[in-house]
Amino acid sequence: TLTGPLGDKDDPAALYPAVHTRHTSRYPFAETPLPDAVLTALAEAAHREHLSLSFASGWHLRSVMDLALEAEARNLTDAGAAADLARFTRRADDTRPATEGVPEYAFGPRRRIGKAPMRDFAGGKPIPGRPTVDFETAPHLALLSTARDRPLDWMRTGQATERVLLRATVEGVSTSFLTQALEWHDLRWPLRDPMSGNAYVQMVLRLGYGPPGTRTPRRPVHDVLDLEP
Repeated sequence: TLTGPLGDKDDPAALYPAVHTRHTSRYPFAETPLPDAVLTALAEAAHREHLSLSFASGWHLRSVMDLALEAEARNLTDAGAAADLARFTRRADDTRPATEGVPEYAFGPRRRIGKAPMRDFAGGKPIPGRPTVDFETAPHLALLSTARDRPLDWMRTGQATERVLLRATVEGVSTSFLTQALEWHDLRWPLRDPMSGNAYVQMVLRLGYGPPGTRTPRRPVHDVLDLEP
């Protein structure tokens, strides 16, 4: 329910307006540091759903970026990953309904320079008119982690991810996902910060100040939600 203590900035009612404005942004972000107050608000949002949110820096940031780039390179040559990419993206000649797949116009530009480990939604294939731009050298990456890896933790991860994304939107921060390394068993474990007490990284987010992202089609509610009378 969208009710709670009046004035609580992380009450769902306070986050509701961001539901209509939050979009994944696959564009470059400024390397402007995020204020401590914003970082604290995002960490508190994750904690409300029983997850830990940490911000990679120094050698750990470089390690996370390297793991994501390694996973992206594997995805471009792995048949299973290529088939999966084709299912959740939508090219210009796609014959499926318009609500199926991330459309080409939302892929974002290709990276020219910069170390932000962006996923290439085109799978390395050319798209006419797609620009090439410079991305961040030191992106702001946040890791959502749990102490265990049970179905309950996965459910809580979804709730925490949504709360963090909405809180970021309220704070004027754009976001995108960096899940490549999470998709490879041998790359997921090294993502964790050994200084942290949480062992299982469940989600990696890229944060920053930049374009808010592109609106994409959504399936009708009755396709994704069963409502009991």
